[in-house]
Amino acid sequence: MRRLLAAMALLAATPLVAQGTARAPIVAWTYTVQSGDTFAQIAQRWGVDMAALGEANGIPSPYVIRIGQVLKRPGPNGVPRPTPMPTPSGAPVVTPKAVPRPAPSPRPAPPLRPPLTPRESDAPKLRWPTEGAVVTRFGERVSGIPSNGIDLAALYGTKVRAAAAGTVLYAGKEPERFGQLILIDHGGDFVTAYAYLGTMTVKEGDKVTAFERIALVGKSGEAKRPTVHFELRRNNVPRDPELYLPSRL
Repeated sequence: MRRLLAAMALLAATPLVAQGTARAPIVAWTYTVQSGDTFAQIAQRWGVDMAALGEANGIPSPYVIRIGQVLKRPGPNGVPRPTPMPTPSGAPVVTPKAVPRPAPSPRPAPPLRPPLTPRESDAPKLRWPTEGAVVTRFGERVSGIPSNGIDLAALYGTKVRAAAAGTVLYAGKEPERFGQLILIDHGGDFVTAYAYLGTMTVKEGDKVTAFERIALVGKSGEAKRPTVHFELRRNNVPRDPELYLPSRL
């Protein structure tokens, strides 16, 4: 996880925090991310669920944070509590009379993700990372969570290839969901992710050409069958990969 968080720093073009030692509980309603913090540790120190903390701060899975970022603790209903205004020195404090409050109206459900942007003209020219049918499309729910990419069903041992030329940011195991994971930086703040992999044939720092083999299909993480999970992000914001991939016959 330490190497994964360090690699994911380039997704947001600012440094991410690394794995650190256990720290004291957080008692304030806001917290500034410091060196050594992780998202999971901050949620634990606040005593809140990672999903609730991510939703309250607009941070999608895999919960990438940056040093200096200010996080707000979700309140009992899952939203951040407002910071109380200080009372001016010497001013009397007036307690308002209690008045009956009207019943709250139902709150609309929050959107699953920000509105999609059209395909950028400066995006890298992508190729399909492996053979196989698309079994999960962008935005479909997997284990109750909207997918930030697509899933391709494939056969064991099938080659997984780099969708475009770039530099390997991360090649290792992500323990929460994705198993064997590779991240490739393509420049222009574009990064592709390849998960649920079997054997990986590249390492961090490798320069890869377009369609070069980077792994073999396997089954890792939460995958139930041989599958390749593929994502495209810009500045850590997910894009629908099928908008950037060539049409299949």
